[in-house]
Amino acid sequence: MVEAENLESCGEVVEEDEQKRGGSCNFFCTPIYWFKMLGNETHWSFVFGVLAVYGISQGLGGAFNRVATEYYMKDVQKVQPSESQIYQGIISIPWLVKPLWGLLTDVLPVSGYRRRPYFILAGLLGVISMLLVSLHGKLHLVFALLALTTGSCGVAIADVTIDACVAQNSNTHPLLAPDMQSLCALSSSIGALVGFSISGIFVHLIGPKGIFGLLTIPAGLVFCVGIVLNEPLMPHFNYRQVNQKFAGAGKAMWTTLKSPDVWRPCLYMYLSFALSVNIDEGLFYWYTDSKEGPSFSQETIGFIFSVASAGSLLGAILYQNILKDHPFRDLLFWSQLLFGLSGMLDLVMVLRLNLKLHIPDYVFIVIDESVSRMIGNLKWMPLLVLSSKLCPPGIEGTFFALLMSIDNAGLLSSSWGGGLLLHLLDVTRTKFDNLWLAIIIRSILRVSPLCLIFMIPKGDPNASLLPSEILGREDEERTETTENENIELVSLISSVDGK
Repeated sequence: MVEAENLESCGEVVEEDEQKRGGSCNFFCTPIYWFKMLGNETHWSFVFGVLAVYGISQGLGGAFNRVATEYYMKDVQKVQPSESQIYQGIISIPWLVKPLWGLLTDVLPVSGYRRRPYFILAGLLGVISMLLVSLHGKLHLVFALLALTTGSCGVAIADVTIDACVAQNSNTHPLLAPDMQSLCALSSSIGALVGFSISGIFVHLIGPKGIFGLLTIPAGLVFCVGIVLNEPLMPHFNYRQVNQKFAGAGKAMWTTLKSPDVWRPCLYMYLSFALSVNIDEGLFYWYTDSKEGPSFSQETIGFIFSVASAGSLLGAILYQNILKDHPFRDLLFWSQLLFGLSGMLDLVMVLRLNLKLHIPDYVFIVIDESVSRMIGNLKWMPLLVLSSKLCPPGIEGTFFALLMSIDNAGLLSSSWGGGLLLHLLDVTRTKFDNLWLAIIIRSILRVSPLCLIFMIPKGDPNASLLPSEILGREDEERTETTENENIELVSLISSVDGK
């Protein structure tokens, strides 16, 4: 009741202020009052944490990191595209163990705090690793990979920790839960769009190593979140309960995974990602090649990635407003089919058919990226919702993180499979004769998961998918724990790269 009254009073203040100002002023002032309302109801440090982690670290920093890593592997380390594809998968490994980070932040406080130490750790990992890559004159490839993977680990830990903070505030302020999810989504999307739009310019001006130096700023902000976050102290925590909680969560997850209603969709999700082999590194090397390819500049590459982010955002909007009530099986069938067909747009460009149609490379790549990313997100969004439906009560957050790890394992398999395919077809830094064949094989593999579509539930997407015996057993177990001891929900918002 108190929360409802506070929200109502905040709404009245906003309405009164809006009436006093013109329409153009409202456009700028309304977001300010919205931020102020969220800060008053939760705490300003929480809002700062969401903006720092989602907007700056993952959105803006993630965009800079992706473009810088592409050019760092190509121009500094001078590796082959097949090798770069493998290395990109290695860098993403910390995202495979998201359930571990989630469990640690939930059940293992440090110095009496559950969240603050993990933000500080994440910030330190990011600052140290980015400084190492940036300042070292000629870092060996092994140490460069280790540093980039460490930086990725810092981002993953910060992601899971802020997810837990969002879930905790959603429990204590249920009326503000949609606003908090909107804050997360908008911060990430806007940060990515801005980051990709200007990343190419910065790579051109200061090079990829200079970009890694700039990435110490987002990591430093994450460190600051750990310093200022408003969190109660737990001075007398019973650490003997940690092993018990780990064992209980593991047992519940294993019991749920054994159900055919759960493991079959999980297997489909893994295979749908793993079979869609990723050959983006081969295409990137071709895009920037001055002889065989269109020789796109760094600024153009950054703009292409920003268009891809806009396409992903459009896909999310289409799903939310038009497709969210369609059955999972039907929606995933058509999205997977279109996903495979959209890959043939790359074939048109690699064979230079777009020039025969009098379509410039720059225009065609914008169409290609926006369509491909939009369809990719139309496939990703129902899988996210399906994953949330498979989470049993009481361990929703940890189990959802487990499902996201399965998806990330599929993406890792896709990246390594694409690297192997490029190697077998002898696609190198200067040879692209068989790149067209790699695109055809990739498109065929993208369609192959349709043979397993029967593993996806066919019924109403708004209905419960878990069997009654799992729901009943978990409800009984959940009554034995307090609300604050539940494993936190993991946010449904994902990065532009599906991490």
